[in-house]
Amino acid sequence: KKQAEKAVHQKKEQSKTKCRKARRRHINLVAEFNRRQRKNIWLETHIWHAKRFHMVKKWGYCLGNSPTEKSYRACYRAMTKHCLLQDLSYYCCLELTGEENELLKQLGRICSIDTGLTFQEACCLSGRFEGSLNLYRADRYPEDMLGPVTFIWRPRDGSEHRQLWIWVHPALKQDVLKELQAIFQCSEPEEICITEPVTTSIQEEKQLEVVMSPGKKRKKEDKEGEKIVPVKKIIGDGTRDPFQSYSWISQTTGIAISDRSMEILRYRLIGPSSHSVLTETLKAASIQTV
Repeated sequence: KKQAEKAVHQKKEQSKTKCRKARRRHINLVAEFNRRQRKNIWLETHIWHAKRFHMVKKWGYCLGNSPTEKSYRACYRAMTKHCLLQDLSYYCCLELTGEENELLKQLGRICSIDTGLTFQEACCLSGRFEGSLNLYRADRYPEDMLGPVTFIWRPRDGSEHRQLWIWVHPALKQDVLKELQAIFQCSEPEEICITEPVTTSIQEEKQLEVVMSPGKKRKKEDKEGEKIVPVKKIIGDGTRDPFQSYSWISQTTGIAISDRSMEILRYRLIGPSSHSVLTETLKAASIQTV
C-alpha cells in the first residue's frame, strides 16, 4: 500500500510544454519573443547577436557584449580591408521642430564655441554633415557637463521651420531631455502613448484558446473564432515607460520635442568598402508627382 501511494505521488504530471515543432511555428515564436521583451527591449538584430554573442542587459536593452568565438581577427580584417557594421539603435533620438532662429538661440545656452563645433556650424546647419559636441546645463559652461551627443539637421526646404535630430546615449537621455524641456519651456504633452506595451498582454493570453482537431494543426483562436496573429509591438524603449507621453510642445516658443527612440534605426559602417556597400544596398526611389 505504501509503495502504491508512493508511486502515485511520484507520478509525473502530464507535460504542458509544446513539442519543438509547435514551438518553432511562426505564430508561437512571435508570441514568445514578445513575452521575453517585457523587461528589456530587443534590437532588430537581436536574434543574430544572440546566436553569436554573450548578451548583457544594460540601460533597458538586451545587447551583445562579446563574441562567443574568436572573431577579433575577422573584425579587424573587416575594418581594415572590407566593411564592418555595428548596430547602434539603442542610442536615443530626440527630435526638435520649430523656427530655426528660436532653436539656435536656446541651443546656444547648452553648448559653447570654446569647445569647438556648435549647432549653428554652417556645414552642419545645411544638413550635409553630422556634428558632435558636448552639452552642458543651461548657462553653466564650463561646469555641469551633461555629456557628448551627435546631431544632424534636416536639409532646408525653403522655410524657416527646421527639424533637428539629437542622438544621446541611453544613460544620458533623461538628463538631456529634461534640460531641453526646460530651455524650450516644453511642459505640455502633445501626444500620449496609450497603446499596449511590447508583447501580448496577460489578458490577451488568457483569451487565447488552443483548438485541437484530429489531423489538423493547432491554431490559436479567440472567442469569436477568428485567428489571432500576435504582432511585435515596439512602443517606447528601454528608457521610457510605454504609457508616458513622448512628445511635448511649448505654447510660448512653438518648439516641439519628440522622443523618437527605437523608431529610427542607426547603424555604423566602418572600413574602406563602406561606401560601396551603401551604394549597392540603397536604391534611389523614383520621383512621383501627384
